[in-house]
Amino acid sequence: MVFFGVASKEDCVFDLFFGTDYHSHLGTRRAGMAVYSKEKGYDRAIHNIENAPFRTKFEYDIDDFKGRIGIGCISDNEAQPLIVNSRNGSFAITTVGRINNIEELKEECFECGRVQFLETSKGLINPTELVAALINLKDNIVEGIAYAQERIQGSMSMLLMFPDKIYAARDKYGRTPVIIGKKKGAHCVSFESSAFINLGYKYIKDLGPGEIVSIKEENFEIIEINKKDGLK
Repeated sequence: MVFFGVASKEDCVFDLFFGTDYHSHLGTRRAGMAVYSKEKGYDRAIHNIENAPFRTKFEYDIDDFKGRIGIGCISDNEAQPLIVNSRNGSFAITTVGRINNIEELKEECFECGRVQFLETSKGLINPTELVAALINLKDNIVEGIAYAQERIQGSMSMLLMFPDKIYAARDKYGRTPVIIGKKKGAHCVSFESSAFINLGYKYIKDLGPGEIVSIKEENFEIIEINKKDGLK
């Protein structure tokens, strides 16, 4: 499972398409992309790529896509990205990792309020949907991301896309990479730096374990977490 995200002053669809495609060697099951524009709002496409390459599946979707901010992923199993309408606003979310205590967290969400999950054809729930539910137990997105990272047993990195920014969070043990790149008028976040070098981006930073950043087209902001006292 891998992800890629872009925030740009110009249309980002080209970079998003190829940045996600450059990760294709790391997965051949499902893939998805989501973008946001003021004209159309959120737009998303998800395809099975077991029998055809990423580019073939998405080449017609990108003709209709428009936006200056977007995220994409290649997933082992579940459909991603998801678009969530929550008390913290509407956002698209994609995750990379594994949750070992998924049943425990599902029951925790049930106890906290009227939450329901869509089951897959195998009778399971989408881990990304569970992560979104955990985040929305808190009063703001940053607290929610930190809470989800704290409660998940296993490893979970994530991207959350809002109309004006992308939140990127690396798993608390640093098992999966999250890398930031930059070029004039744009920032990207990637699983592999090789995915953005061909698009003209330069390496800026690897996120540290448990680190959360907010990414916009002109800059990114590091959000520090004090494990003892909470958010700074």
